Amino acid sequence: MAYTLGTGPDSGPAMGPQNCVTRVELSVCCGNLLDRDVASKSDPFLVLFHEVDSNWVEIGRTETAVNNLNPVFGVKFKVDYHFEEVQKFKFALFDEDKCSSQLYEHDFLGEYICTLGVIVSNKKLHRSLTLANGKPAGKGTITITALELSDNRVITLTLYGRKLDKKDFFGKSDPYLEFHKQGDDGKWMLVHRTEVSWLGSWLGPTTFYVISCGIMECSDLFVLCYDYDNDGSHDFIGEFQTTVTKMSEAQNSLEVEFECINPKKQKKKKSYKNSGIIILKSCKVERDYTFLDYILGGCQIMFTVGIDFTASNGNPREPFSLHYINPLGSNEYLSAILAVGQIIQDYDTDKMFPALGFGAQLPPDWKVSHEFAINFDPTNPFCQGVEGIAQAYSACLPHIRFYGPTNFSPIITHVARFATQALQQETAAQYFTLLIITDGVISDMDETRHAIVQAAKLPMSIIIIGVGNADFAAMEFLDGDSSVLRSYTGEEAVRDIVQFVPFRDFRNAPKETLAKSVLAELPQQVTQYFKQRNLSPSNTPT
Repeated sequence: MAYTLGTGPDSGPAMGPQNCVTRVELSVCCGNLLDRDVASKSDPFLVLFHEVDSNWVEIGRTETAVNNLNPVFGVKFKVDYHFEEVQKFKFALFDEDKCSSQLYEHDFLGEYICTLGVIVSNKKLHRSLTLANGKPAGKGTITITALELSDNRVITLTLYGRKLDKKDFFGKSDPYLEFHKQGDDGKWMLVHRTEVSWLGSWLGPTTFYVISCGIMECSDLFVLCYDYDNDGSHDFIGEFQTTVTKMSEAQNSLEVEFECINPKKQKKKKSYKNSGIIILKSCKVERDYTFLDYILGGCQIMFTVGIDFTASNGNPREPFSLHYINPLGSNEYLSAILAVGQIIQDYDTDKMFPALGFGAQLPPDWKVSHEFAINFDPTNPFCQGVEGIAQAYSACLPHIRFYGPTNFSPIITHVARFATQALQQETAAQYFTLLIITDGVISDMDETRHAIVQAAKLPMSIIIIGVGNADFAAMEFLDGDSSVLRSYTGEEAVRDIVQFVPFRDFRNAPKETLAKSVLAELPQQVTQYFKQRNLSPSNTPT
């Protein structure tokens, strides 16, 4: 049994890479820049800005490339990456004319504005530069390359003890190990504690993350061995020092041994040798792939929207209706689509998204449908970007009749069919996300539970946003945070893929808050699925 950092005696919650902020390094090069100098070529430098509260805030600048219209900048920018946020950046180029930090003193060469999501989903992004008026900056281009900086390796040790000092009056000791590293202040700090071995000498495999511990190959590790006592007064057995490099020698049946030394006993007895031996049978240092690894490796997030058009929403022509579009051109359905879609759309290169409706009667025969394209083209239900979804939604309202019941399973099954095709490819190339926006109680709960349990086996997640003031207790039940979801057959979901939030909790909050809440679990769901399938990123980042 392998276990992660922090699961030993008297430990806190388990830790791993997901607890750390992901750092991304951006490298920039440009080509065919405008030549603003008369006697020579431009001397370009680049300034990176981050949008904060609708204002551009400078992050940093590159060096100046003298007489160079095709610069490859040596200065790289390190930024924090947050999947659930829209992080907008502006890359602005200037021709250095004077020895001044004021940008208005230099000639503007062009700019490019995009989100960090667009950059990481492309890994290497090549685009044309524009001027402030939106026109092309000549033939100028910019290439932005993203690299994840996090050291997300995981170390797995298989070890056991031999002839460890007996500390218990009856029987053998119950040993465990503590790994410590030296901090910047010179003091030793705990980075990992193994579980207690109730079998005496056998300590078993133990796993901990390099990223959590900040351990380099050459860093000294101070290892303490204790005998566990129920009353908390654990008895010290011995200690030794090592490094990851030394432990890595335990490969291909070659074992590495460490003597456990008790300094007090060593001082008292000249004949003292040790208090036992810790034997390392194997040491594996492997990469623990992150969400960003899969995105940089080419994984696309395939986004689909399902919209509730049942009669309980009210007549869309009346102001009390949840589908009524107010004078500002919005309602809760549109707000939910835009909040989630503006994040996810960055992770699909063609930005063509299926938009489906359910619970309405459709022309010309006015039969009820629970799986129809809101653009009324069943062979091509795709909309161009999130704005395209919003336009198709607004356009379809006058042409359908709200009816019922509220059936989720057809749309879930619809997306699951495409996810099944992706599953058969056995690559980490696609992951499907279904956003369902609804106003009330699910009519086909048994079928929906069954559809979700089956979808949990696929590269797929479901986000449900409840609009209006209805009782959403059933939706909370589908969100398996507190208990495992079961089908009516008794089959359990192999993982939690549903995230539900009521829109009313965010009516008075900044629009970004809704997206943060509903998308917070998606990166973990993506990585969990691919790891369960033992799938590495399609194009493993170097």
